[in-house]
Amino acid sequence: MELLRKDTRRVPPDSDQPFSRSHARLNAMLDAAWRRKWLPRPVLEPDALIAAAQSRAGREVPEDDGDWRDRLDILTRDLHGEAELTPLGMVIAYGQLVAALANRARMHELWQRHPEILDQQIRAPVIVLGQMRSGTTRMQRLLACDPRLAHTRFFESWNPVPAGKRLRALDDRRLRGWLALRAARWLNPQFDVIHPTRTAEPDEEIGFHNIAVFGSAYEAQWRVPGFAAACETMDTRPVYGEFRRLLQTIAWLRGESGGRPWILKLPQMTQDLASVLAIFPDARLVCLDRPAPALVASSASLVLNQMQVQSNAVDPHWIGREWLRKVALRRRRTDDARAGFGGPQIDVSFDEIGADWRAAMRKVYRILDLPLLPEVEQRMARYLARKRHRRLADHHYSLGQFGLTQAEVEAAIAPTRFVR
Repeated sequence: MELLRKDTRRVPPDSDQPFSRSHARLNAMLDAAWRRKWLPRPVLEPDALIAAAQSRAGREVPEDDGDWRDRLDILTRDLHGEAELTPLGMVIAYGQLVAALANRARMHELWQRHPEILDQQIRAPVIVLGQMRSGTTRMQRLLACDPRLAHTRFFESWNPVPAGKRLRALDDRRLRGWLALRAARWLNPQFDVIHPTRTAEPDEEIGFHNIAVFGSAYEAQWRVPGFAAACETMDTRPVYGEFRRLLQTIAWLRGESGGRPWILKLPQMTQDLASVLAIFPDARLVCLDRPAPALVASSASLVLNQMQVQSNAVDPHWIGREWLRKVALRRRRTDDARAGFGGPQIDVSFDEIGADWRAAMRKVYRILDLPLLPEVEQRMARYLARKRHRRLADHHYSLGQFGLTQAEVEAAIAPTRFVR
């Protein structure tokens, strides 16, 4: 069976295509503006980033609420060294980190003013569990067609707290999300093919980890091996405790009662599943998988697409080795955590959904204790027929471009021990 498709669309950083030429011009313009003192050069140092965030938020960023400051120190060291950022990469990194820390300041100030937020119920969430590129987005969005289930929207993930103190009257989160997506599409049009989304559509909670200065929110953009190692070896329970509080915050801002189970979807959870289940012991797991060669090639392609926008020193073979290692690590950790979990869990393969999505969804609904209603099934069919969803077929990749072979990948990644 042909698992992988030849890459005919990827534009390498040194290409003569308009996409990369526009980045080269923008990098040259930024560098010239900095040298002539027309614009201040971004300072990717922890103290400077925190000061800028506090100025933007009008509030202090508390430094005694977890180990995020230690991770910020490690991340910025990697950004100065291993990542080899271009001027555009420096601007993007600075903007993301300042926005994340400003959101951090806002959320803690909100929790102090409204402690009742932390009484909000998050009951029996449905965790769509799977590696990057395993079909988790498709599954999450199919489940989000059901109004009996709650989900996180893109703008809520990246901006869980409004900027102003008059919360519901001046809620700027949707606008900030829209502006962020517009900028992302302008800088990287191909990403809209790899992960199509819209401001108010269901999306993963990766923005929560961005605020925690943690995980693949950063690892998939920059070469930051020291930061990746720190995230892999730390106790991640505090990160997911904060993750739960952010869900409670979003539910409170919506005026939700907590009666609807929440669909959660974040590939990083495969690496941290033991901690996730400690925080959400009543969770139900919908576990996605895909043949390892396609999984690794597609993951590496996504990472390459992100990195080449921000660095001229991108090594596809390093990306291939690193994400082969990451996929193998996440497979082992997921299997270990699932072995000790007594709650409901079910396996659904990538190919199974592609072959007969209705049968796959009926199987999923059996562990949700819900009937799959005809009107929900019709919404699911409309979602799958959308042009934006079908554009995923335009994402092309191959193991060879990352210096890997199918035999090498299959030797490194054992099949999952769970098929239920």
